[in-house]
Amino acid sequence: MNHATPIQTESTRYERGLEKLREIDGHAGERVIESLADIAPDFARYLIEFPFGDIYSRPQLDLKSREIGVVAALTALGNAAPQLKVHIHGALNVGCTRDEVVEIIMQMAVYAGFPAALNGLFAARDVFAERDSAEASPQT
Repeated sequence: MNHATPIQTESTRYERGLEKLREIDGHAGERVIESLADIAPDFARYLIEFPFGDIYSRPQLDLKSREIGVVAALTALGNAAPQLKVHIHGALNVGCTRDEVVEIIMQMAVYAGFPAALNGLFAARDVFAERDSAEASPQT
């Protein structure tokens, strides 16, 4: 059985990745990419092409399942609060509830320890407050 895949151009990977990034992370993801423009624009392109263009675009898992895994992994790392916040937003954007996010993070106390879980819960609290504030503010 031949498992060869069609040759993909970097442009295709980039466009597919940018579309997936916007679908998951919206403005938060775009801000991360923009923040790299003055220091490492090539890294921003890699960040779009590989994780989002290649991995997130695979059909074997839905986006909610992928974001559950990412929130768990970033919580377990314990040193990636900015990225965790972006992906908590992403998890909420693709169908996770706040209660599910909290449970995912609490589960990590078993495997990554209480400090990592506490940091994750504080990140979630910040994200929830940010979203509540944005919802309460009139859109201009």
